[in-house]
Amino acid sequence: MTDTQSVAAIPSVFALAGSGWRSEFFLRLARQAPERLRVCGVVTRAAERGAEIEAEWGVPTFRTVKELLAATAPDFVVPCVPWDVAAEVTVELVERGAKVLTETPPAADLDGLRRLWAAVGDSGAVQVAEQYMWMPAHAVRGELVARGAIGQVGSVQVSSTHLYHAVSIIRRLLGVGLAPATVRAQSFTAPLADPLSRDGWSGDAAPKPAATTLATLDFGGSMGLYDFTDNQWWNPLRARRITVRGSLGEIVDDRMTRLVDERTVVESPLVRRRTGTDLNLEGVDLDHISVDGQVLWRNRVFGARLSEDDLAVVDLLLDTTAWSRGEGPAPYPLAEGCQDHAISLAVLESLRTGDAVTTSAEAWTV
Repeated sequence: MTDTQSVAAIPSVFALAGSGWRSEFFLRLARQAPERLRVCGVVTRAAERGAEIEAEWGVPTFRTVKELLAATAPDFVVPCVPWDVAAEVTVELVERGAKVLTETPPAADLDGLRRLWAAVGDSGAVQVAEQYMWMPAHAVRGELVARGAIGQVGSVQVSSTHLYHAVSIIRRLLGVGLAPATVRAQSFTAPLADPLSRDGWSGDAAPKPAATTLATLDFGGSMGLYDFTDNQWWNPLRARRITVRGSLGEIVDDRMTRLVDERTVVESPLVRRRTGTDLNLEGVDLDHISVDGQVLWRNRVFGARLSEDDLAVVDLLLDTTAWSRGEGPAPYPLAEGCQDHAISLAVLESLRTGDAVTTSAEAWTV
């Protein structure tokens, strides 16, 4: 979200197909930001589970997609189902006239991506819920790159999240579009304590073998470096790092260094304005991020008290709403999500074989 974009309320009305933990993630966001987000219905096949959702979240439930779309008019539908049925649900929604924000990756394997694209690729009705470039600091880095602040970007190094998510960050910041990549990957194992996971603190401080995967992604003229250690999302002993290198400077984490004339190099931090510190009584929240005094990202649901990952999803939902109503560009088209996963599958194939793997030209890349 740049400072030039609207920060006014854009009420989003969407539905969920599925009732597992992923659906509860979206229900929670809607509860915390009710002026901007509303879930109009949830599809769950079991009546008992439907009753639980209605009681806990106050949202109507339906047994089938057909019933949902007959009774509601969502801007779009989010499939919240396992990989093995996600593509099937996406196809059904499109065939029934719905716009879709599908989970990432949009299918489990390359054959699944190809089948999904053949079924709905030409519809233009499917976006992918790949929120990483909507994360506040990544959005600012992307805006700085788009403005040419560090010149032409030649390499991006990401040590943060895994596979298709990291590929998304790399591709977007490099600006390579759907270009093929030649991937070379290796894995290394070393002991590492792993005290925190999605299930919470384990109480175990004993180091255990942890694999680190390193991969280069060669796009022919620019490159990405992928660096991920098992459970790096959660493990507080492994930081997240990003380096974006351009012809006139670089961005390393939250600091930009650049050449502004023939002999002047300047540094600029990405500055977060956080509220709720000391005697600030606005409540704990992230208000905005600025660079050199200019706000490049602003919180569109200030007061909802959300994490930065949650804020990324909210911004993606709002941008998907604008797209679905013909009021904004497609935020993350299906082709982008397919290419992210195709390259991540090449990383896994290179790890398995020990050889370089080049992605093929696919229907979504032409």
